[in-house]
Amino acid sequence: MRKAKKERVSKETKVFVEINLDGRGEAKIKTGIPFFDHMLELFSRHGLFDLKIEAQGDIEVDFHHTVEDVGITLGESFKEALGDKKGITRYGWAFIPMDESLSQVVVDISSRPQLIFKGELRKEKVGSFDTELLPVFLEAFAVHAGLTLHVNIFYGENLHHMIESVFKALGRALRMAVKIDERERGIPSTKGIL
Repeated sequence: MRKAKKERVSKETKVFVEINLDGRGEAKIKTGIPFFDHMLELFSRHGLFDLKIEAQGDIEVDFHHTVEDVGITLGESFKEALGDKKGITRYGWAFIPMDESLSQVVVDISSRPQLIFKGELRKEKVGSFDTELLPVFLEAFAVHAGLTLHVNIFYGENLHHMIESVFKALGRALRMAVKIDERERGIPSTKGIL
């Protein structure tokens, strides 16, 4: 089974991540940021990744360091769990509605990391969570996992629903991309490497 554990310790945060890409979507998340915990649980459930995250950070300052460092550590764990990438589907995509909201995530496990984020989050916060931290998390995760990640939030009124649809779509797109294709005999690239 494709599993990994990673820890990141800095003066601002201490983050531990354990992931199983071939899991059942069971999550144990504790970051000190309840909304973020909920989003990561949705990512785990819809990706069918077993995920354990424990994070302690300087959330009394703000949530930025914790959210970014969880993204970094989750990305590193995801990349390590993928191993040599032989036999993976490589590409994945999902359109996810959440009531009045609609988002799309398209991913290429390319080793050419970047985030393309399109969407207007018209308010600064959902509860105590800064909405500007959504692309911060996604970029940290994409860069450290080695993903080309396109995220489009087409529309929505409720920011909770809009962000929730992104995390669900991310899980579903990655679930597709990491799936082993029995017809694929090696690395899914004409270059022979990813």
